[in-house]
Amino acid sequence: MNHTENYTMLCDFYELTMGNGYFQTGLDKRICYFDVFFRDVPDGGGFAIAAGLEQVIDYIQKLHFSEDDLDYLRSKGGFDEGFLDYLRHFRFTGDIWAVPEGTPIFPGEPFMTVRAPAVQAQFIETYVLLILNHQSLIATKSNRIVRAAQGRPVSEFGSRRAQGADAAVLGARASYIAGCAGTACTLADRVYGSPAGGTMAHSWVQMFPDEYTAFKTYCQLYPHSATLLVDTYNVLKSGVPNAIRAFQEVLLPQGITNCAIRLDSGDLTYLSRKARKMLDAAGLPQCKIVASNSLDEYIIRDLLLQGAQIDSFGVGERLITSKSEPVFGGVYKLSAIEDTDGAIIPKIKISENPAKITNPHFKKVYRLFENETGKAFADLICVHDEVIDFTKPLELFDPEATWKRKTFSDFTARELLVPIFRQGKLVYQQPTIEEMRSWCAGQVDLLWDEVKRFENPHNYYVDLSQKLWDIKQKLLEKRG
Repeated sequence: MNHTENYTMLCDFYELTMGNGYFQTGLDKRICYFDVFFRDVPDGGGFAIAAGLEQVIDYIQKLHFSEDDLDYLRSKGGFDEGFLDYLRHFRFTGDIWAVPEGTPIFPGEPFMTVRAPAVQAQFIETYVLLILNHQSLIATKSNRIVRAAQGRPVSEFGSRRAQGADAAVLGARASYIAGCAGTACTLADRVYGSPAGGTMAHSWVQMFPDEYTAFKTYCQLYPHSATLLVDTYNVLKSGVPNAIRAFQEVLLPQGITNCAIRLDSGDLTYLSRKARKMLDAAGLPQCKIVASNSLDEYIIRDLLLQGAQIDSFGVGERLITSKSEPVFGGVYKLSAIEDTDGAIIPKIKISENPAKITNPHFKKVYRLFENETGKAFADLICVHDEVIDFTKPLELFDPEATWKRKTFSDFTARELLVPIFRQGKLVYQQPTIEEMRSWCAGQVDLLWDEVKRFENPHNYYVDLSQKLWDIKQKLLEKRG
């Protein structure tokens, strides 16, 4: 979160042992390139949503080792005193490129690239992955849930089930960028501007002599934001009738029709349909029905298919923990180094598992859009200095099945990665959370509906340029 706590020591210990080794072998100043990318979309979806860049920026700007940190490292043994003195003056002096928060991203393509001296580039790995993996995971899950609601507001209700305070607050932030209407987490509103709101707990109703008195009192206290929880005792026999009575006696005489009831248990389809009829018959057609209780995108989709009369949703544990798939799986891999003359030397990681073979070199990524529809149809990964004439027809091929080739014309290309840091200085104008949220909605809208399916989505192609593919093949042959 954006606070004064120093997260410099939140790293895997081997980042420090490697840094010490680089320092003692003279490799500490070697310029390296690392890519952040992921291999599989959570929940078998068609795309993910990038989030967490703001926190990475904050971390980079605050990087420093205190004397207490250095004393701790000295007590561990094995660290060269020269290296500890280097850490005393440590700061990030490299370059970072990244996609803006809220951008749809796909497997295999870098959504952040770091260029920095070896010790610096290696050291930031843990925290960068921690932040990007967590917030991208929650943003991706939230966007799925928001799309399932088909335009109905979704509020994030998950703080009490999140894995820790930062997960609650940053998860609420990511969910808002990805399309949620707000959060129950007050601190997320205060720190990041994700609008906080809430209704009441069952304990409020239980604190009063009877349900009607609880509802009436709440309406008197909060006449312009009265949402009554109607399932403490019996939804249809008690809760809804008492809510109607409170609305009629307290709100309607004041000309207030903006009110709601909340269902938090039972058969939400059946109860919402019955409640809707009761509210309409009582002259409260504008009264909204809110539903909560262990919801996710699949349950919301089914409720709406079954004709549930629900106007908005509160989603908790299955959103804030991404319960169905709680790991994003982003990785941080070396892709190139510079020699003493500044020439870039591509590097590759080879694995028995073909999916774990990396794409080498310092790269850039283009998103390609059809001019006729405006929709994105593929991403193209190129070598950083490669010049492609996008005004001419472009042949793309599947990197895993090169015989699958297709030529495209009448399209527009947009580079995805933008400069964030240059020589350690922030050069990126950070957008507001509202701008990130709007960007996300607009960029998701540029994807075909087939890519947005929950099950068996269309495979959105991420292709390599011919030049990059040739470089990769030569490295594979050399290392084979």
